[in-house]
Amino acid sequence: MPFSVCFVCTGNICRSPMAESVFRSLVDEAGLGDRVVVDSAGTDGWHEGDGADPRTVSVLRAAGHQSDHMARHFQADWFAKLDLVIALDSGHLRTLRRLAPTPADADKVRLLRSYDPEAAEPDVPDPYYGDFEGFEECLRMVEAASDGLLDAVREAVERRAA
Repeated sequence: MPFSVCFVCTGNICRSPMAESVFRSLVDEAGLGDRVVVDSAGTDGWHEGDGADPRTVSVLRAAGHQSDHMARHFQADWFAKLDLVIALDSGHLRTLRRLAPTPADADKVRLLRSYDPEAAEPDVPDPYYGDFEGFEECLRMVEAASDGLLDAVREAVERRAA
């Protein structure tokens, strides 16, 4: 069974689809595409069924990442099939841990920036209400944390295979 990672932000149109695209690229480059499933969702269902914000798509394409996305609302029963739930900010972390059916499920929830040893702040700020530069900064934060997350996922996949 593949190792599964789900990135979660508020509406699943900015930060989490950005993180999903960046991380999927890293997983594929690392040759783990057949052993790691990458997905994303939102804590709220406001944008369910919508594509990613056009600014997210633009920033991702400019950086060479693919973006084929449809927003979804995270559901508590998903914890059973997920190995890691990656929150984009502290509010999402609290919401997801409260939503978790068991303490073991709550332990699956981590902040994305916890995988970036250089991160001064724990949160990836929501760029939605700002300008284009906010989306570019969001991408930089996501990329900086994704290498550390990949190391952690690779280690978990290798432990599972052993």
